[in-house]
Amino acid sequence: MNLPDEHNNNSKDYEYDAVVVGIGHAGIEAALALARLNNRTLCLSVTLDNAGYLACNPSIGGTAKGHLVREVDALGGEMGRAADRTLTQLRMLNSSKGPAVHSLRAQVDKYKYHEYIKSVLESEENLFLRQGEAKNIIVENGEIRGVETVTGLVYRAKAVVLACGVYLKSTIIVGSVIEERGPVCFPRANYLSESLEREGFVLRRFKTGTPARVKRDSVDLQKLEIQYGEDTPYSFCSLDLKPKKKKNVCYLGYTNGKTHDVIRANLKKSPKYGGLIHGTGARYCPSLEDKVVRFADKERHQFFLEPEGDGTKEMYVQGLSTGLPADVQLEFYRTIDGFENLEIMRDAYAIEYECVDPKQLFPTLMSKRVRGLFFAGQINGTSGYEEAAAQGIIAGINAARYIAGEPPVILTRDSSYIGVLIDDLVTVGTNEPYRMMTSRAEFRLLLRQDNADLRLTPIGIEVGLVDKKRAAVYKKKKRDIAKAEAALKTVLPQNALEEYFARIGDAPAKSAMTAEEVIKRNFVTRENFCERFGLFDGLMPAAVNHVFIETRYRGYLERERRAADEIKRVESMPISPDTDFTKIDGLRNEAKEKLAAVRPLTVGQASRISGVTPADVNVLIIRLKNA
Repeated sequence: MNLPDEHNNNSKDYEYDAVVVGIGHAGIEAALALARLNNRTLCLSVTLDNAGYLACNPSIGGTAKGHLVREVDALGGEMGRAADRTLTQLRMLNSSKGPAVHSLRAQVDKYKYHEYIKSVLESEENLFLRQGEAKNIIVENGEIRGVETVTGLVYRAKAVVLACGVYLKSTIIVGSVIEERGPVCFPRANYLSESLEREGFVLRRFKTGTPARVKRDSVDLQKLEIQYGEDTPYSFCSLDLKPKKKKNVCYLGYTNGKTHDVIRANLKKSPKYGGLIHGTGARYCPSLEDKVVRFADKERHQFFLEPEGDGTKEMYVQGLSTGLPADVQLEFYRTIDGFENLEIMRDAYAIEYECVDPKQLFPTLMSKRVRGLFFAGQINGTSGYEEAAAQGIIAGINAARYIAGEPPVILTRDSSYIGVLIDDLVTVGTNEPYRMMTSRAEFRLLLRQDNADLRLTPIGIEVGLVDKKRAAVYKKKKRDIAKAEAALKTVLPQNALEEYFARIGDAPAKSAMTAEEVIKRNFVTRENFCERFGLFDGLMPAAVNHVFIETRYRGYLERERRAADEIKRVESMPISPDTDFTKIDGLRNEAKEKLAAVRPLTVGQASRISGVTPADVNVLIIRLKNA
């Protein structure tokens, strides 16, 4: 759509450097990044009541997702700080496994989270909040010019970020009842999809869902297993060195044969199995009816009962999402031990929505069709708050750099989980709601959550998004790491080691040893070593933890770094976005079509495109070397 001849007026009230459409987790990070990088930014949403709203589970982080939150924080984002400020329980997942898969997960108060985020947005200089539904994107000569709302207001802008979440033509489905609305009864976005299609964007329809919210007083909690949080002072944000402790608990329970019998007897009433749902669902977050059908041999499925917040009796039944009719929901929930007298406060529901094919984007998250138009979050086919926030901060940074005429920030697969996420989306695409997992990262031992700041804070400082306080914490950690590494050379006497090893159950010391040699022993932990020896007294625990991990896994880390360097040597070869692949001799026709569709920016990105063979990649490399 071109800019209307008669604009609403020429007031500065309608002129911005950037407009962000959506105020969910992607929109929040994009808007804050743009505003903090000195851009006059409008954040537009169908309702301001959904700012940072946790429409699904009341938690932040989890396996691989905790890595993303730490990375967003390292770049100067807000999600980690918000989680730390509003947490009700904190746990480190996979702590019995290696450090590559350690992932922080926080239960948060969903209402306080929303209040905190909205307050941050309202207080941010250069950021303006406006309730209103975006109807059209305004494009002239292949470049974004602004956004028009359903009320006819036109906001001019040099860059636009679409972070619409699951609101594009969304429908809520409970049994045979279909309602045209967004999550939690929020209004949906009715018109923007058509504007995108007019500009040539390919849209798909995805599906996800959420379980019922139940009243705590109606549950016999003694029949469930208590899941305690941890007292260890973990935090997502590098600034929260002493986060508050919370004693809230969650509960673990299981379905049973009676539960499954009720579901099997009512499968025809399921909107999916009854043919009402056509969108593609999330493979890694299936509904309970999907679990019962796909895993028919399993006698039970686990679920977690989690508090929605400190000020409410509503609880979230994680793992039991469904689209079955409301009466069937109550029937099968009450077959579960502890749920015999359950009261449902909010029914579970399935939700369908429209999203774009992310292969239409560059790794900067800017559209290949419209210059200055960026996409972030679930509109790109992802699932989860953390994946959305990760895309949002990159879209915001790159929109700001586009406005300033500066080169974009592109994170690589060996630099971050965010790099893996975005590369997977824009290169391979996704045919279902995409969820980040540690197995998606080839170099996950290098991409641990504990070193996210070491990997990405220098980038945040360079682009100007990391403030002085956060930068100071990063620099202190670097200094303390250097001091700790120097202390590794300290020789510890044999008599002290004999007493120490005997206490922890390790083999006796045959001679004096350096601290580095001691740390490599199996029974030595950071806690028992620091308790016995004062080599790291006064240093940041995060710095000491980093040195312990690097020392214990040095051989594996060096091997992984060599592999990453070798891959990077070839992968980093740039390809011009204007390359005409149809004119490159030696490429197969299928490869020409796939390369022309994705328009990769590096040889590495080209190599991951389905349909492009190693022989095709070699042709590209030869062509680039001879260019």
